Amino acid sequence: MRRVVLHLLPAATLSLLCAAAVAQDAWPVRQISIIVPFPPGGAADIAIRPLGVQLERTVKQPVVIINRPGAAGALGAAAAASAKPDGYTLLATLPSFNILPEVDALFKRTPAVTREQFIPIARLTADPPMLVANPAAQWKSVKDLVAAARRQPGVMVYSHSGVYGPSHLAMEMFANVAGMRLQDVPYVGGAPAMTAVLGGHATMWASSPASAAPHVKAGKLRVYATWGAERNPMFPEVPTLTESGYKVEFYIWTGLFALRGTPDPVIRQLRDAVRQVAGSEDFRNAMARVLTPVSYLDSPEFQKFLEADARRIGEAVRTMRKFTE
Repeated sequence: MRRVVLHLLPAATLSLLCAAAVAQDAWPVRQISIIVPFPPGGAADIAIRPLGVQLERTVKQPVVIINRPGAAGALGAAAAASAKPDGYTLLATLPSFNILPEVDALFKRTPAVTREQFIPIARLTADPPMLVANPAAQWKSVKDLVAAARRQPGVMVYSHSGVYGPSHLAMEMFANVAGMRLQDVPYVGGAPAMTAVLGGHATMWASSPASAAPHVKAGKLRVYATWGAERNPMFPEVPTLTESGYKVEFYIWTGLFALRGTPDPVIRQLRDAVRQVAGSEDFRNAMARVLTPVSYLDSPEFQKFLEADARRIGEAVRTMRKFTE
């Protein structure tokens, strides 16, 4: 009997190891949390909530969206970075992912979160913001707006979603090129920044097209220009800033990330699931209803985009610092 047991032991051990490996690779077997480091209703929410609905159907497990706003996206990103790298806590964020490390480097601060802590899974959207203002201003063009700001340096107020956040950086890039000095008022996300303009507490801001569209249609906002290389098909009559004589370009993208150290099999399954969702008619229809086109990039292409975006943003942050000193 002892000889039989000793003979069978290696095979049994191998079987147990294989079973453990299969169990380890099984994903998902419980709830997935996606941390959005901004308040509900902003640009990241617009893309991630429809994604979460479709992802839940695809992976057959609950997908919960958790909003953790603050510090232009840094607090939520730090919360995601402190989670276990097992594919059950993901980060969905905006260009602040690239902006914050550049700002930390500029001020020689130890970063709370680094890009290297995360693995890019997919880019979902890449929308240029739109320059919108309260209609009470009654400007007829971007040039009128710029002329008014130049007449009163530091008086005209714009809102944004957090210091050095996407809408802050976009507005300061525009102000730099246009030779304006504006007064900024930070909020904890896009929705409060929009509310400030609607309520007359700020004159203008750089809004995502989807957030601005219903208010523009209702006559509560006026749109003056877009930061894109081309005109927005939703607003074909609205010029780009470059067309208006101010050479500046910026995009608010939404991307999904996993923690570095997440097992490769889980990353592959996650990429496959998100690719399937992003290409589905249900997701694209959901995004169309919120006036946001899908601009999907899989992990390798998204990584290249992030590197190029980080270079552009680094230059803009350094220029912005010189201009605002």
